[in-house]
Amino acid sequence: MAKAPVLTPQAADFPRWYQDLITKAELADNGPVRGTMVIRPYGYGLWERMQSEMDARIKETGTQNAYFPLLIPQSYLTREADHVEGFAPELAVVTHGGGKELEEPAVVRPTSEMIINASFSKWVQSYRDLPLLINQWANVVRWELRPRLFLRTSEFLWQEGHTAHATYEEARDFAAHIHRQVYEDFMVNVLAMDVVPGRKTVKERFAGAVNTLTLEGMMGDGKALQMATSHELGQNFAKAFNTRYLAKDGRQELVWQTSWGSTTRMIGALVMMHGDDNGLRVPPRLAQIQAVVLAIKGDEAVLAKVRELGDRLKAAGVRVQVDDRTDTPFGRRAVDWELKGVPVRIEVGPRDLENGTAMLARRIPGGKEPVSLDSLVSLLPTVLEEDQALLLKQSRERRESRTAEVSTFEEAVEAATAGGWARIPWAVLGEEGESKLADHAATVRCLVAEDGSVPDADDAPGNVAVVARAY
Repeated sequence: MAKAPVLTPQAADFPRWYQDLITKAELADNGPVRGTMVIRPYGYGLWERMQSEMDARIKETGTQNAYFPLLIPQSYLTREADHVEGFAPELAVVTHGGGKELEEPAVVRPTSEMIINASFSKWVQSYRDLPLLINQWANVVRWELRPRLFLRTSEFLWQEGHTAHATYEEARDFAAHIHRQVYEDFMVNVLAMDVVPGRKTVKERFAGAVNTLTLEGMMGDGKALQMATSHELGQNFAKAFNTRYLAKDGRQELVWQTSWGSTTRMIGALVMMHGDDNGLRVPPRLAQIQAVVLAIKGDEAVLAKVRELGDRLKAAGVRVQVDDRTDTPFGRRAVDWELKGVPVRIEVGPRDLENGTAMLARRIPGGKEPVSLDSLVSLLPTVLEEDQALLLKQSRERRESRTAEVSTFEEAVEAATAGGWARIPWAVLGEEGESKLADHAATVRCLVAEDGSVPDADDAPGNVAVVARAY
């Protein structure tokens, strides 16, 4: 009788596969309130590594971390009409506190433009105060009607950056810098994710922004996922909060602003872009455990060797864990580490010791081979880098092979509904065609220039619309 698979196969039911993997790899559980989640230690470890890598890149721009309140006076949200309209269906509102009805209801932040701009209007007085570059790591609440762990939850974790500048050009260039040098660099070089940088259409841009830059990734089932966004806010919020500065020529000027964010959605992307029927595949540069050294049996010599290997690998800069839990069957432990996507397993038993070798199991390309114990430590960094590059190559090949160049609305719909992406001239699709895509559960993910670069304007000649179904 055939053994039942640990996970539902992707080809049989991709959403069920995703849910199985989130649960069995111990990434997260559903919270007690519908739409919330409990992030388990292994899942949170991935987020901590993402935080660390992103935070370093954010700080290189001169941005500083701060923290702002969770609760926002409801009156603040009425100051910028497009913003409040965009978030109104998702708001969670606190009306009572301390056993009494509040004089003014407070909104649990869906994003922090309003509360941060209230502070910016006090902090900015002169051109000497600019640019003002602030980021916060926090949680936000957007009441989600169709929750899915990591992808759409009522509460999620993120970073949100907010900046104020003296000129439009400075704000525009800073938003673009975050988009490419922070977000894209992190996703490509750490997450090993092929992403398409582009410009959102007017219909899809952030509420209250004058331009939204996005990074879109293709998941294993061909659907798109918005990975991170960077917004030019123009002077919309500056006008709402009267955030002005004294210019060098003595005139009072409104500031120009940006905001930008990335979320725990990236963990969901990691699962859907790199995962396979055996579980996660975690890019080595991201992995909190790059290698696990497993004792096959509780032999004293084996246990001593795996602990020694762990120490040597740690000293060489490899993030390593020793698994000497020999009271748990080896096969079960191996499957668990495979589910969790640890890039490399080093398996050591009595026979391996006799031969002076260990069995090297590589999660990303698959396969096992015996490796000399003496060469293992020097070999591993090369193996990890090869596997990092392979993940990126595979994600790029998937997108390129499943993206169709089309010239009609019907062809774009056909490509998107068949589990791929379409590239269609924006001059052909236009706003009318974009609205009709909703009838087919598809959207314009972004606009790109003919050469793949990010367009300078919504209506720039040669703009191409990337069309797909999305999460």
